[in-house]
Amino acid sequence: MASRFKPLIKAFGLVDGIKFYTHLLFKKYGSFYSAKYQTTFHLRSKTTDKYTFTQVFLQNQYDIELPIEPKNIVDAGANIGLASVYFAHRYKQSRVIAVEPSPDNFQALLKNIADYKQVKALQMGIWNKDVHLFITNPTGASSSFMVAETTADNQEAIPAISIETIMRNEQWDHIDLLKIDIEGSEKELFEANYQFWLPKTKVIYIEMHDWMKKGCSKPVFRAINEYNFSFQLCNENLIFINQDY
Repeated sequence: MASRFKPLIKAFGLVDGIKFYTHLLFKKYGSFYSAKYQTTFHLRSKTTDKYTFTQVFLQNQYDIELPIEPKNIVDAGANIGLASVYFAHRYKQSRVIAVEPSPDNFQALLKNIADYKQVKALQMGIWNKDVHLFITNPTGASSSFMVAETTADNQEAIPAISIETIMRNEQWDHIDLLKIDIEGSEKELFEANYQFWLPKTKVIYIEMHDWMKKGCSKPVFRAINEYNFSFQLCNENLIFINQDY
């Protein structure tokens, strides 16, 4: 825990850093107000929320200098909304669409984004077309839910939305930043119907999950290679930057 003290101070300032450190030392969950972010973070017990919090704010998973100031942002696989809060705070003129299929995660997400009105939450999955999905591992970790297609009459069905539909609904002609952490569903996302949105996307942060779904990275690289993207690795994310847009 001591190794997190300095990162907490750096991320949240001296006063809040000490408060967060003291709270987390004795309790791995709860609510924490941040003066810097002007919001209260809500972390649940018996989940991976603390790990996600550490990734986003202490390990600086998304702290990357970009060639643009993103305005149109999609957080696909938003979990409890911590990355959405980070993006909304860092890019204050942005509009963030946070997409999360898990009902429990989504309720936590709504709490975490409550003070950021530029974040719009969708309780949906992300897919290559507008369909219905169901969670195939409902007893899995809160950050590792996997989904598959189903029919609308399935009682456990969750609506899914395509990136193209998000763009049309928001009246966007492009996406500045697309963050993808969808537990293997990157396979389906990049297998079909990417020709509309991919060449109009400037920056992609994506975490691959071949260990969860064998070969799921192959469609990603196949689709990316059709366009002029540069590539770099940062923590668990691959970062692709569109050199033509």
